Amino acid sequence: MFPILYLLFATVLCNGEFTRPPPGKMILTRHSKSSSYPQQVHISAVGTDHMRVSWITTDKRVPSIVEYGTYSGTYDLTATGEHTSYRYFSYVSGKIHHVNIGPLLPDTVYYYRCGRVGDEFNFKTPPAVVPIEFVVAGDLGQTEWTASTLYHVNQSDYDMLLLPGDLSYADTQQPLWDAFGRFVEPYARKRPWMVTQGNHEVEAFPVLHDLHPFAAYNSRWPMPYQESGSPSNLYNSFNVAAAIHVIMLGSYTDFDSNSAQYNWVVADLAKVDRSKTPWLIVLLHVPWYNTNLAHQGEGESMRKAMEDLLYKARVDVVFSGHVHAYERFMRIYNNKADPCGPMYITIGDGGNREGLALEFEKDHKSAHLSVFHEASFGHGRLKVINGSSAHWSWHRNDDSVSTMRDELWLESLSSSSACKVGSHFVASADHYEL
Repeated sequence: MFPILYLLFATVLCNGEFTRPPPGKMILTRHSKSSSYPQQVHISAVGTDHMRVSWITTDKRVPSIVEYGTYSGTYDLTATGEHTSYRYFSYVSGKIHHVNIGPLLPDTVYYYRCGRVGDEFNFKTPPAVVPIEFVVAGDLGQTEWTASTLYHVNQSDYDMLLLPGDLSYADTQQPLWDAFGRFVEPYARKRPWMVTQGNHEVEAFPVLHDLHPFAAYNSRWPMPYQESGSPSNLYNSFNVAAAIHVIMLGSYTDFDSNSAQYNWVVADLAKVDRSKTPWLIVLLHVPWYNTNLAHQGEGESMRKAMEDLLYKARVDVVFSGHVHAYERFMRIYNNKADPCGPMYITIGDGGNREGLALEFEKDHKSAHLSVFHEASFGHGRLKVINGSSAHWSWHRNDDSVSTMRDELWLESLSSSSACKVGSHFVASADHYEL
């Protein structure tokens, strides 16, 4: 079914040039089972050895309980969690369940059942040590091209999916949040999905004070913000496989030097011991560097406010979305090539309903810093091999087998003698050569 769909929407010309696909049609995934049956099931990492299992039921009597174990059909362990719901105009959500389970063994398949109702699901925990593989896919949506992306993602094993904003593209139409949850469930219930918010998650009406921004996002997709000492679900951090620290930033909340987010980032970076956690990865929605005509300059104020922090901390990679295309830059600091700066990668090409951002500016001031760009739907893979080496690749959705169009090997800045990475980040510029 899926390969046929792909061939209908993408064509390779006889000279080998790829024809850019149009936006795909929306896929509305409906719930056809009982009101007590768990739907929109997804998991997310909480700490190094716990998972949060989230799901929704329209039956409000279903308990927030997860039964789980390492053998199919045998649930030796049970955890009880919490539930919430929200109202948006006349829309009232179902009962949204969140249950933390663990401690869990690394690199292990667990079988689980939600609310003592329905089918058994399973997931695999990430390994305790590298190597580990991430999938990175932004601006996902729920279209035919999203189906293509997730189909390709699922063709090989991975440990965790990172999504730098714009999930459902509900845009205030709350039933689309439910459709999205059902659409991604076959994937998100098997591997942890770690997300941050984009502009399509805001859903605010300033004149109506009882409609709080991010109501749906915060209710449905809680991330480990409390565990990371953050005061907001809009920014958080977590460790993966001991060697990697991931920071999720919020492009749509305050970020200046007096903000809660800025102060949290300083404190979070100071906790990272780079001798034990050599890789530092950041995700945010609006790119700080971008040569596409779309969304020009929108990330500039955040870059000016926070770029110094990321540079001083020797962040290895910054992933963003928002621009519906793929673009990879060299290592940069303050609009100049810098071997000790982060590598910036825009990957807002997951399958959104708005289509691709087709035009890149050849004369853009950052064009000489841009190594590769292409306006096509696809996804990326980051495989961290050890404390010093990782492999990045970007895969275009052009037929039933995705095509790798860009790849490179990365060296962690913590392993670079030239970049003078101390064991701990210090906010003062006196400790770094800028």
